[in-house]
Amino acid sequence: MNILDCPFCSGESREQIVDIWSSVFALEDKYPVTSGHHLIVPFRHTRDFFTMTAFERRDAEVLLFRIRRRLLEKDPGIVGFNVGLNCGEVAGQTIMHAHIHLIPRREGDDPEPVGGIRGVIPDKKKYF
Repeated sequence: MNILDCPFCSGESREQIVDIWSSVFALEDKYPVTSGHHLIVPFRHTRDFFTMTAFERRDAEVLLFRIRRRLLEKDPGIVGFNVGLNCGEVAGQTIMHAHIHLIPRREGDDPEPVGGIRGVIPDKKKYF
């Protein structure tokens, strides 16, 4: 995917920005896993987390904490979070522009949450 085809570089995505911290921005996920699911995205078009600069990663961390705090203030039902990165097509990345998922979790939103992120490969979610 080149920059011209990138949805995060387009004007439409930029209109959806809910917060900015220096080199990164946050927006709500277009296809949320749970209510409040946000993405943290560098302004610079770069492929994945491993191609982000140290500066962009630090800015992303600041923005993750800011969005998390706002979500917790707004919704006391949130009792956990998943923070996720997909790097490469085989890892599930569909937009080839770095982004970090912040997914709020609530009691009962998954009847068997044990294993968490391991669930990306369903047979590996339960490891005991």
